Amino acid sequence: MRRTLHNIALAPRNLGVALLIAYRKIISPLYGDVCRYYPTCSAYGLGAVQEFGLVRGGWLAIRRISRCHPWAKPDFDYVPEPKRPHHHRLTRHGFVVSTLDLKVG
Repeated sequence: MRRTLHNIALAPRNLGVALLIAYRKIISPLYGDVCRYYPTCSAYGLGAVQEFGLVRGGWLAIRRISRCHPWAKPDFDYVPEPKRPHHHRLTRHGFVVSTLDLKVG
């Protein structure tokens, strides 16, 4: 039951993930390789939303995009590590699912 409720709570995060995956497959290739950072801004945004959720991950992505301009020094900029353990994992397609009530062993 807890796992089902947790998966429902992850729905907005997965909506954001779906939109970012669609952007990366459809729109991003039209721009080509223009990002000043590694990983690219769209990859960073996807990772941030997967890790931290739609609100905080979206905020991290907006901050990252605001730093990405032609005068920025090329650099490595990864999604920060979470400060506490989380109760989710990624599917092979990049969506987030709950790991609550799963026995690990």
